[in-house]
Amino acid sequence: MTTVLAVWLGFQTIEQRAAEQRRQEILAAARQSALNFTSLDYRHYDRDSENVLKGATGDFKKQFAAQTAQLTKLVAGNKSVSEGQVLEAGIVRSDARSARVLVVADSKVTNTAVPDGEARTYRLQLDLVHQGGRWLTSDVEFVG
Repeated sequence: MTTVLAVWLGFQTIEQRAAEQRRQEILAAARQSALNFTSLDYRHYDRDSENVLKGATGDFKKQFAAQTAQLTKLVAGNKSVSEGQVLEAGIVRSDARSARVLVVADSKVTNTAVPDGEARTYRLQLDLVHQGGRWLTSDVEFVG
């Protein structure tokens, strides 16, 4: 009986560690995705948009890629610079293959309309999927 209990407790500990590891990986991926999404600079927009795409998949990746040429012109024309900072992130739900994370991020935005910059706060809902050993963003929504 004692051996069975010890084995059961051992498995419980392993499962808890695996769940915590997955939780940390999900949060790290969501934070990085939100940071990439809110940190864009017209002087190297190609690199910045590529960072967004590297952490993306599915429809979100297709939509962002399809809009990149138009966004490049818009960002360059307005000389837009956005410096993001993730303030908080929390998992709404997750399993071994998918997760939903809410992220609060601030960004200082400068452009031709606001050359001294203005602060913006974003509340984002990110859906992530586990593919190829990584957590990738499959959808981003701005939430109230």
